[in-house]
Parts: sequence; C-alpha cells; structure tokens
Amino acid sequence: MSFTKDNDSDNYTTDKHGWEIIKDYIPNNKKIYAPFFCNGKQKDYFKEMGYDIIHEDTDFFTNNYDYDIIIDNPPFGKFKEICLKLKEDDKPFILMCPSRTLQLKHFQKLFKNEIQLIIPYTRPTFTHLTKPKKGYTPPFGVMFFCYKMNFEKDMIFLN
Repeated sequence: MSFTKDNDSDNYTTDKHGWEIIKDYIPNNKKIYAPFFCNGKQKDYFKEMGYDIIHEDTDFFTNNYDYDIIIDNPPFGKFKEICLKLKEDDKPFILMCPSRTLQLKHFQKLFKNEIQLIIPYTRPTFTHLTKPKKGYTPPFGVMFFCYKMNFEKDMIFLN
C-alpha cells in the first residue's frame, strides 16, 4: 500500500541527498525496511549507498518482512497509525519528519524519553509523485527521529 491514493500531500519522495546526509548514522550490517513506497527510488538510492533494503509497494500495517531497522519518510496523513504500529513492533527506526513532530501529543506519549534526533544543517529536498518539481524544499525544517539507535548523543547536529 503506497498511500499514493490516500492523500496527495503524502506523495513526496525524498531526494537521494536527503538520505546521503545521514549515511554515517545508518548501520551497514542491518537489513533496512523502507515501507512507505511512493515511486520506488528509495530502494535504488540505498542500494547505491551499499545497503540491504526492502522497499516494495506493500501494506506496512500487515506485512511480515524480516528486517532490523526502518528508515523512511512516512506519509503524514497516516502518521498517528504509523507511530502506533512502530511502537507495537518495537524495532529501531529512523524517520524523516517535520520538526513539529516533537509537539504532537500522540508522538510524545508513545516515544517520550526514547527519541534521538539527527538535525541536518540544510533542508533535504523532495519530489512530488504526480507534480514533479524536483528539489522542492518545504517551508519547515525536518529532522531524523531515531528510536533504539543508541547513538552517543541524543541530539546530533550535522554540518
């Protein structure tokens, strides 16, 4: 289930550079699952960076993939349901999300005191699935919200 028919504003893919900037924080010995399929390019990006990744157009809520970590840019139209499943599955993740995610009550209740942040210096860019304007930068900042990653610091500022 790619979510591409649910909410048009969910149809943004992260450009390759958005993932390259956190490459030093992605474990290279883990099987990555990127469940939120839009145009499928994320699989190519991660394979080019040398990662073992599952990225198929399937239903995140019912799949049975064997993986170690989720890394993705989730569709925010389903963010509350996604967070509930992530907490239930209790596996490590790195999610690219708007900085305002910190203020969401449901996110706070589920992950309070368990989240680490990677904060990019520059904003990643995105491309819309059906209205391709490559290099779109949203008017808000994004961060990488990390769960069970056990980084040395809870807040990592990238240059």
